Amino acid sequence: MPEPEDLKRLGARLDEARRHEAVKAQPAAASPLGIAFRFATEMVSALLVGGALGWGIDWLLGTRPVFLIVFFVLGAAAGIRLMIGAAKEINARAASASTAGAAEEDGED
Repeated sequence: MPEPEDLKRLGARLDEARRHEAVKAQPAAASPLGIAFRFATEMVSALLVGGALGWGIDWLLGTRPVFLIVFFVLGAAAGIRLMIGAAKEINARAASASTAGAAEEDGED
């Protein structure tokens, strides 16, 4: 039958291993360059898709440039909406990382 001291040492080793795994599992903080690149990519892709759809519909129907303008504006709106969603996601990650960091510091004292 295991001794209580052996179980306490095993528990302490397990807690230490879990703390190391939790530190490794945390994603790296996004760099400002990475955030800017993500925003630019999402905006440009939304504008290109909207413009291409509008151009294609105009080409098929022969109505230049009505749908190109409409879908370009819709693409811009979609790009802005994507950027807002990405900003919320990045802020949520930063908040959870700072909360986890504060909790970890409290646990170490």
